[in-house]
Amino acid sequence: MAFNQELEAVTQAFSGHGVDEKSLVTLLGKWDPLERESFRKKTPHLFSEDHERHFQRWDDQYVRLLKHEFVRFKNAVVLWTMHPWERDARLVKEALKKGPNEYGVLIEVACTRSSEELLGARKAYHSLFDHSIEEDVASHIHGIERKLLVALLSAYRYEGTKVKDDTAKSEAKTLSNAIKNAHKKPLNEDDEVIRILATRSKLHIQAVCKHYKEISGKNLDEDLDDLRFKEAVQCLCTPQIYFSKVLNAALKIDVDKNTKKSLTRVIVTRADIDMKDIKADYHNLYGVSLPQKVEEVAREAG
Repeated sequence: MAFNQELEAVTQAFSGHGVDEKSLVTLLGKWDPLERESFRKKTPHLFSEDHERHFQRWDDQYVRLLKHEFVRFKNAVVLWTMHPWERDARLVKEALKKGPNEYGVLIEVACTRSSEELLGARKAYHSLFDHSIEEDVASHIHGIERKLLVALLSAYRYEGTKVKDDTAKSEAKTLSNAIKNAHKKPLNEDDEVIRILATRSKLHIQAVCKHYKEISGKNLDEDLDDLRFKEAVQCLCTPQIYFSKVLNAALKIDVDKNTKKSLTRVIVTRADIDMKDIKADYHNLYGVSLPQKVEEVAREAG
C-alpha cells in the first residue's frame, strides 16, 4: 500500500469511520519517524502546530475522543503517533498525577533521553500545561526525592566522548563514602551525590560506575538502597537492562493496571531507539524472547 493510501486509512480510522484494529496497528507499526511526522502535519484537524516551539501537538478534544473510541489499544496508538516531546511531557504529567508509585517514569524520562530530547519535553510541557516541568515537580512532590527529581529533569548533559578518568575515579570514591555514611546523611540530602548524577555526562557516569566496582567489588546500583537513586543509575548506565526489568514486571499476571501499562510505554518510546538491544538483554536476563513472553502471557490471560 502506498504511503498516501496508508495515510488516508489511518486518518479514516481516527475519524471514527472504522478501520479494523489489525490494519491500523500494522500500518502504524511500519511507519518511521519521518512518516509519522508527515501524518501529523497532514492532519490539522488532529494536530496543531506550535510555531514557537516547532512541533505538532495532539488536539486535546481528539485525544479525549480516542480514549472512548479505541479503548483496547488507544494508549499505544495515541503514544505512537505523538511527537516524542509531547509524549514525554504527557508521561511526566500523568506520573505526577498518579503519585509516588509512578515517579520512576520521571527518572526514566530524565535519564534515558538525550539532552535535546529532554529539552524538547520541557518545551512541550510549557506548551501543553502552561507550567514548567521543574515547577510542577517541585510543587507536587513534597518527599525527600524532590531535590533529586528536580535536578535530573533540569539537566542538559554534555554528550561528547571526552571523559576525565581521574575525575571519574575521584567521584566514585565520593559516592562510595556517601553510601557508607548514608545512615548519618541520607543520599537525598547529599548535594555532591545529586550533582554527580544530575550534571555529569552518561559516559562519565559509566566511568564512575566502573571505578566504583573496582573500589567496592559491587555494582553501584546494588549498593543503593534508595529506589530513585538506583533507578537513576540504571537508566544512566545500563538503560537496556533497566527497560528489560520494567517489561518483565509488566508481564507478570497479577500486577496492577499501572504496571501493565509500562509494557506499552516502553515498547512505544524505545521502538526507534534501542528496542533491538532491549530484546537481546531481555533474552539474556530471562532466558526467553520478549515476543514469546508476550504471547505466553496473552494465552494465560485469555
